Amino acid sequence: MRSPRIAVIGAGPGGLACARALQAHGHAVTVYERETSRHARWQGGTLDLHADTGQAALRALGLYERFRDLARPEGQEHRALDPATAALRRHDRPGATDDYAPEIDRGQLRTLLLDSLAEGTVAWGRAVSGVTALGDGAARLRFADGVTEDVDLVVGADGAWSRVRPAVSEATPAYLGTSMVETFLDDVDRRHPALARLVGDGTMVAESDGRSLFAQRNSGGHVRVYALLDVPLDWHVAAGLELDDTAAVRAHLLGLFDGWHDSLLDLLRHNDGGFVNRPLHMLPAGHAWEHVPGVTLVGDAAHLMPPYGIGANLALLDGADLGQALASHADLDEAVRAYENTMLPRSAAAAAACLELSEALADDVPVDVDAVRRYLNDRALHSHAPDRG
Repeated sequence: MRSPRIAVIGAGPGGLACARALQAHGHAVTVYERETSRHARWQGGTLDLHADTGQAALRALGLYERFRDLARPEGQEHRALDPATAALRRHDRPGATDDYAPEIDRGQLRTLLLDSLAEGTVAWGRAVSGVTALGDGAARLRFADGVTEDVDLVVGADGAWSRVRPAVSEATPAYLGTSMVETFLDDVDRRHPALARLVGDGTMVAESDGRSLFAQRNSGGHVRVYALLDVPLDWHVAAGLELDDTAAVRAHLLGLFDGWHDSLLDLLRHNDGGFVNRPLHMLPAGHAWEHVPGVTLVGDAAHLMPPYGIGANLALLDGADLGQALASHADLDEAVRAYENTMLPRSAAAAAACLELSEALADDVPVDVDAVRRYLNDRALHSHAPDRG
């Protein structure tokens, strides 16, 4: 019998986890990625991988011990500061044996997954422009260069603005009314010791009147800084800003945070790179679709949510579960149905929990970060999904 032709679109956590699971069970797979190489761009900040979702997926993939070698349990520290005084309002520190949600750089996680795959699994520089289900259980890939390819299954792991999603769903992400403006500081312990102490080993946050400043430790003395603003989608246009004009964006942000403590404003004053605008979007809570033979989705392509630390964890679990389902069912379509019957209720429950959390944050309810992590995961895992077995 011919082995099924499986194409994964997108070399993010979910897609790579799926490819790893398939190869671990002896199945062939090709991952198509629009980036030209694994080093084409910086892969983002840091992720907290939760014990019962992200870490569980890595255990199933046989990668847990390698993850532990890179993970930073101290990154679970959370410091909430007063915007006007920079005084500590809340301080959550992990215990000596607390490893529920250790941090790992996104780039390190991606490298870990990539290195676990057979040579040549990822086809770099292959941008997919669309997918068509052919009605006979197969699907046709359309590449940006005009080439087409027919396969037995397309797995859309291509994120928020997925080119695969339209083959199964008309849903599109909606703007949440908040934009995140990102920048960074390098070598912070040596060059900015006062800021290093302010941020601590994990995440620091200060919030007031629809504005927040976050700072997150990454490995190697690197700190990512995020200004969260409740603003219209075109806020920078209305302000007359060119986003690549670092000095102008900095001056604008400092104006928005006028009156905040100088030590917090130094996170914006001393940045080592430009500012990147990241408007936050979400797919409809409970996003689902009628099963389409030959096409399915994992990760943000299936269930884009607010950035509360659950997305990457679910993406890893999606990928591992789909790979396991494909390996344990003789019939390809039956395997995909089994996966979707597990993933869709799980993601719907997590999305509902994210909306509940958003309401609590809007009401300025104090947040226990560890409790939030466990709540989101518990809601996802105790949905009405079938037992994953």
